[in-house]
Amino acid sequence: MEFQLYDSVKKEKVIFKPIKNKEATIYVCGPTVYDDAHLGHARSALSFDLLKRTLTALGFKVTLAKNFTDIDDKIIKKIEESNKTLKEITNFYIDRYLEDMDAIGVLRADIEPKATQSLKAIENMIQSLIDKGCAYKLDNGDIYFDTSKDKKYGSISHMVVDDNLTQSRIETINGKKNEKDFALWKACKDSNDICFENSLPSGRPGWHIECSAMIAKYFKGDDNYCIDIHCGGADLLFPHHENEATQTRCALNKEIAKYWMHNGFVTIDGEKMSKSLGNSFFLKDALKIYDGELLRYYLISINYRNDFNFSEEELLNSKKRLDKLYRLKKRLYGVKVGNCDIEFKNQLLEAMCDDLNSSKAMAIIDDMIASANESLDKEAKNKILKQEILGNIEFISTLLGVGSKDAIEWFQQGVSNEDKAKIESLIEQRSHAKKAKDYTKADEIRDELKSMGIELMDTPNGTKWEKI
Repeated sequence: MEFQLYDSVKKEKVIFKPIKNKEATIYVCGPTVYDDAHLGHARSALSFDLLKRTLTALGFKVTLAKNFTDIDDKIIKKIEESNKTLKEITNFYIDRYLEDMDAIGVLRADIEPKATQSLKAIENMIQSLIDKGCAYKLDNGDIYFDTSKDKKYGSISHMVVDDNLTQSRIETINGKKNEKDFALWKACKDSNDICFENSLPSGRPGWHIECSAMIAKYFKGDDNYCIDIHCGGADLLFPHHENEATQTRCALNKEIAKYWMHNGFVTIDGEKMSKSLGNSFFLKDALKIYDGELLRYYLISINYRNDFNFSEEELLNSKKRLDKLYRLKKRLYGVKVGNCDIEFKNQLLEAMCDDLNSSKAMAIIDDMIASANESLDKEAKNKILKQEILGNIEFISTLLGVGSKDAIEWFQQGVSNEDKAKIESLIEQRSHAKKAKDYTKADEIRDELKSMGIELMDTPNGTKWEKI
């Protein structure tokens, strides 16, 4: 089975042919760690989590790197506002980011490089560009990349042909040779600036150089490419990815990536998510209200390339849809997991091989749920059937990252710890009443729980409950 992806540069779907047979190297542009993760970060992380899961399911050995930008103007501003150190700020937000990603089921990256831990690689790449005449120093010590040295500059984004657009996006600096040139290294401005010492002027790296240097540091690639797939949000295509590509091309004489994939924006009520608009929806706040797996299911419900309009109404509709999967799983409580149905497995994989068509995959799952329930109604004692259905659900969990939770606990969401303790106490009292053959008391307790919105299910493993 071949995997097709939409290449952002070629602007068409192409068959994935890796640099090395049955190996896939992926680099995802990660967050700048000065604040909590928002839904835009979640959407990007989930998109390429699906990519890793799909390629792994197809038998590829996948190595995925996701960086942390831990030195940046925004971080420096945060330091000034908080009076905390660089490490205190960045370590705090890295930990928060990873916690949030864990909550929505994003697999940890195989490599998690930080800019501050890659300074030698950054220094080496900048020096190489200087030696080749592709970079130059300004009087203030800043080092800039000379875009005129690369005839292919603009080939990634196809955007720099519009000089007005280019100039509106890039700050004009005295001493720059070309408007499109960008900073590789920013020299120290004063004693309060955060700077690093090496063979370059005392200072810190520009934003674009860190990704090029990290990729060169951790991936060997071949004579033509450093990695197979470079991923990130659509807003990074220009100038960030364009500049990454040109740096690598000039420093290493090869392309940074064979393929490029970009996820769409997240909008709320039709507006692009942006702090400048004041409508950034932090993931941590959503997780206080909604289960992380539900948020995951909702955010992957449409293709990663499409823009996503976050709607609370649609989120609740997604819960009803996901509940059906857990209702099916609940019917099989206590059954051992069997082998996934091959036809179902291939249908899911074929959907995901079509440029991660998760919406089609979910429709296939809906059909499987309906068919499984119908079969169970007819063959309630068919052990092989039950085990196979659980095998299907297990494969869904492996491929899409949903459906792995305990089916009983899934329907206990939204109940406080205090109420859970009360419910468990009443269930225990009911159990004692039944043992004493006081069935009137047992029924009264069941009715009391029902009035609290709690439904009981007596199973071979004891009495289970759920919120209705």
